[in-house]
Amino acid sequence: MKIFSFLNRASRLLHDSPACSKLVVLCTLSGGGFVAYSESQSDGFAIPNINQSECKKKRVVVLGTGWAATSFLKDLDVSSYDVQVVSPRNYFAFTPLLPSVTCGTVEARSIVEPVRNIIKKRNGEIQFWEAECLKIDAANKKVFCRSNFEYSFVGNLEFSLEYDYLVVAVGAQVNTFNTPGVLESCHFLKELEDAQKIRRSVIDCFERAVLPGLSEEERKTSLHFVIVGGGPTGVEFAAELHDFIQEDIVKIYPMVKDLVKITVIQSGDHILNTFDERISSFAEQKFTRDGIEVKTGCRVVSITNKEITMTIKSTGEDCSVPHGLVVWSAGIGTRPVIRNLMEQVGQGKRRVLATDEWLRVKGCEGMYGLGDCATIDQRKIMEDIAAIFEAADKDKSGTLTVEEFQDVMEDIIINYPQMELYLKNMHLSGCADLLKDPEGNDRKEVNIEQFKLALSHVDSQIKSLPATAQVAAQQGTYLSRCFNHREMCKDCPEGSRSFRGSGHHQFLPFRYKHFGQFAPLGGEQAAAELPGDWVSMGHSTQWLWYSVYASKQVSWRTRVLVVSDWTRRFIFGRDSSRI
Repeated sequence: MKIFSFLNRASRLLHDSPACSKLVVLCTLSGGGFVAYSESQSDGFAIPNINQSECKKKRVVVLGTGWAATSFLKDLDVSSYDVQVVSPRNYFAFTPLLPSVTCGTVEARSIVEPVRNIIKKRNGEIQFWEAECLKIDAANKKVFCRSNFEYSFVGNLEFSLEYDYLVVAVGAQVNTFNTPGVLESCHFLKELEDAQKIRRSVIDCFERAVLPGLSEEERKTSLHFVIVGGGPTGVEFAAELHDFIQEDIVKIYPMVKDLVKITVIQSGDHILNTFDERISSFAEQKFTRDGIEVKTGCRVVSITNKEITMTIKSTGEDCSVPHGLVVWSAGIGTRPVIRNLMEQVGQGKRRVLATDEWLRVKGCEGMYGLGDCATIDQRKIMEDIAAIFEAADKDKSGTLTVEEFQDVMEDIIINYPQMELYLKNMHLSGCADLLKDPEGNDRKEVNIEQFKLALSHVDSQIKSLPATAQVAAQQGTYLSRCFNHREMCKDCPEGSRSFRGSGHHQFLPFRYKHFGQFAPLGGEQAAAELPGDWVSMGHSTQWLWYSVYASKQVSWRTRVLVVSDWTRRFIFGRDSSRI
C-alpha cells in the first residue's frame, strides 16, 4: 500500500509542477582498482533526515565517469532528478585490466565504454559535459569547471553549476611521497593513457637496445625494467611484462633476449602484503622461478632518467640501480580539488576526505563522498559507550543484564560494524560471552565500568576500506538506491538506531561486502583470495579470473571485445608495434 501511495504522490507532483527541476552533483574520476566490479549487497538505504521539496526535482551533477559514478548512474531512477555528468573523460574504463593494456594482451578500446552509450539508455534525461572540476564551493553549493579542448576556437571554456546534492567521487592521483625525480622520470599506471604510454615505451627500449654502436652494458641498462611497488597493480604489470617478453618480444629481438631484466622494488617485507600470506609466498616463489628479481625492504629515495637510488632498510646502505624504464606503483594521493574542499570544510589536517557511515561528507550539507577520494570515518563504540549503556538500561537500575544488552545488540552491530568483526575474530557467540568476567564466568549483570571493559577492544577491528573498484562500485550502487527510495521512505518506520544526536536514522548505513580479489601472476597462473578465507592458486584460478573479469564488463560490447582480444592473443600472440 505504501508503494502505491508513493507512486500516486509522485504522479501528482509531476503533473502539478512539470517545469520544476533541480540537480545533484556526483564527482568522480576513474578510480583504479584491483578487484573486478561487483554489485552491492546492502539491503538498507541510508540518507537520514532528508528535507525534500515537493514542488520540484532536485538538481544532480555528476563529475566524472569512474566506477562510483557509473554504478550510481546505471541504477539511478532519473525520473526523480535532473542529472548532469561532468568529467574530463567521455568514457568509463575497466581499470583492473590496465596492466593487460600495457603489453597488448587487451587493446585499449576494448576496456572502455563511451559514457554517452551509458546515459543514452536514460532517454536523454542525463546530460554530459566534457570538462574538469576545478573547485567545489561548499558554502554556496556550486562547482566550477573548465573544458580542456586544446584546439578549440573558443579556448578553455569555464562555467559553474549549482547543485542540491554533491556526491564527490573524483578518484585519486598517484602518490609520489615527494620522492625527487618521480614525476620527471617515471611512468604511472593509473589511467588508460598511462597504459598506452608504457606500451610504447617498452617497445622503444627494445628498439634502442638493438641499435648499432651500443656496448653490452648500455643494452642491459636499456632492457632493465623496474617496478616500484609490490602491490596488486605492480605485481600484475610485472607478470604481464614477463609474459610479453618471453612469449612475443624475444622472437622479434633474439639478439638481446639474454639481456632483459625485470625488478620489483617493495618497501615492505613481502609483495602482495594485503593478501593472505600463502598468496604472497606463492607469488614470490613464482617470480623467482621466472627470473623476476624481487627486492623487499628497500625504500626508493631518488630517481633520475638513468638510475634509481634506494636505501636497504636492514643495513641502512644506499645503492643505485640503472634502468631503462621505471613504473611507479607505490600508492595513491588526494587530488588538488579535494584538498581544497577539505580546507573549506575543516578537514585540512586529514589525508583523505572523511564521510560518515551514510557516505555524507562531514561538515557539508547535501554532499556525499564515494570511491578513492573519500574514506568512511567509522564511529568508535567507546565514544558512545555511555549512550549505549543508557539505551540498554531500560529499567534505569544502573546495571545491565544480558537480556537488556541483547535487546540493543542488533542496532549496535548495524551502527558499529567492528562489533560483528570482533565477535567473529574472538569466536564469541554473543552477549553472554562478551560480558563474562576475566575468569570466564557468566555474569548476570554488569555496571558501566564493567561494560566499558568488556567492549574496550572492539574498536581495534576498525579498518579503512581498500581503494578498489569493488568498493567504489558498491558505494555507487548503494547511493543510487538511497536516492531512488528517498521519497518512499517518508512513510517507512525508522530503521537503524543511532546512539548519538537525534536518536534514529531512516536507513541502514553503507556496509561493504568483500567478494574477493585476484592476483594474476603470469604464465596462465593466478592467485585468488575469496570469501570464507578460501585461497586458490594455479592455472584453474587463472580461468576463474578470465570468467569473472569478462562477466563484470559494463556492456556486451566490451565483453565481446575483451574475450576476442584474449582469443587473438592465444592464436596470434601480442602485437609488438609501437601504435
